Amino acid sequence: MARVVYYVVVSQGEWRIKYGEGKVAGPYATQKAAIWAAVDAAHSTGKNGHDAQVLVQGSDSKWQTEWTYGNDPYPPRG
Repeated sequence: MARVVYYVVVSQGEWRIKYGEGKVAGPYATQKAAIWAAVDAAHSTGKNGHDAQVLVQGSDSKWQTEWTYGNDPYPPRG
């Protein structure tokens, strides 16, 4: 089964989570709030038997792994 990826992105000053087939959640007031929401969603997805991961786009436009189900603690530290 394919991994479900939750992308944390900023657009026009608002943080959102993009996932699945064009689905979008948010807006969130901060990047941290969007990441926590994405991790919660990914954790639920993982508990349902799917691989799940949260990626955040850096200021250099490259994707960075923020959290991966089964590899990182839940809830995340910090």
